[in-house]
Amino acid sequence: MATMWLVNQFGAACPGGGFLGFPTWYKYLNGVTTNGACAPQVSGLNDIWLIVAAVIEILLRVAALAAVGFIIYGGFQYITSQAEPSKTTEARGTIINALVGLVIAIMATAIVGFIARSIS
Repeated sequence: MATMWLVNQFGAACPGGGFLGFPTWYKYLNGVTTNGACAPQVSGLNDIWLIVAAVIEILLRVAALAAVGFIIYGGFQYITSQAEPSKTTEARGTIINALVGLVIAIMATAIVGFIARSIS
C-alpha cells in the first residue's frame, strides 16, 4: 500500500536514471515488476500523454543546457570584445537572450511536470 502511494506521489515505479540526469521517457508511468525486472506499463490514452509529457520535459532540459552554453558563449564574446562598443553590445544581447531562454525553459519544465503529475 505504501509503495503505491509513493508511485502515485513521485512518478514511475521503475527506478533508474536517465542519461546525464535527464528523465526517462517512462518517468510518469506506473511500472509492473515481473521476475525481478521492472517494466513501464502503458494501459490507455492518458499514458500516451504522459510519455509525450516526459519527452517534452527531456527536450526542455536540452534547451536549458543550450541556453547555458549560449551564456558561456556570450561571456566569452564579452571577454574578447576588447572594449569595442559594438562587440560588447552584441555579447550583452547574447547573454540576455540566453538568460531569457533559460528562464522560459525552466518554467516550462516545471509546468509540464505539474501537468503530467496531475494527469497521472
